[in-house]
Amino acid sequence: MFKKGSKINSILTGSCPKCQNESMYSDKNPLHLTKVLKMNDTCSHCGLKYLIEPSFFYGAMYVSYGLNVAIVSFVFFKCSIGESFVAIIIVLIVLFPFVLRLSRNIYINMFVSYDPKAGLK
Repeated sequence: MFKKGSKINSILTGSCPKCQNESMYSDKNPLHLTKVLKMNDTCSHCGLKYLIEPSFFYGAMYVSYGLNVAIVSFVFFKCSIGESFVAIIIVLIVLFPFVLRLSRNIYINMFVSYDPKAGLK
C-alpha cells in the first residue's frame, strides 16, 4: 500500500511524484518554519520541474481548506462552542506546516503520475 510507485507513498513522504527517488523540499523537516515552503526547482533524478506553471501551487489552497475542515470536523465535533474555538485555533496552528506540505503533495500528485522508467540513465 505504501510501497514505491503508489501515490500515497509520494504524498506521505513528499517525494518526487514521477520517480519517487528524492524529496521535493530542500529541507525535509516541516518544523523549520522559515524553510517550510522552500522546494527544489527540479528533481535531480528524473528532471521533473515541480513548479509546473506559474502560481501552480495556489490550487493547493483548496486542498488545504479541505484538510483543515476534515481535521476540525473529525476532532472537535462534540465540544462546546468555546472549547471548540480554542481547540481548533491551537490545533490548526500546530498542524499548519504539516497540512501545508501535505496539501502541496496531494495537489502535485493529482497532475503527475509515477513512471518507473523516469530517471533511469
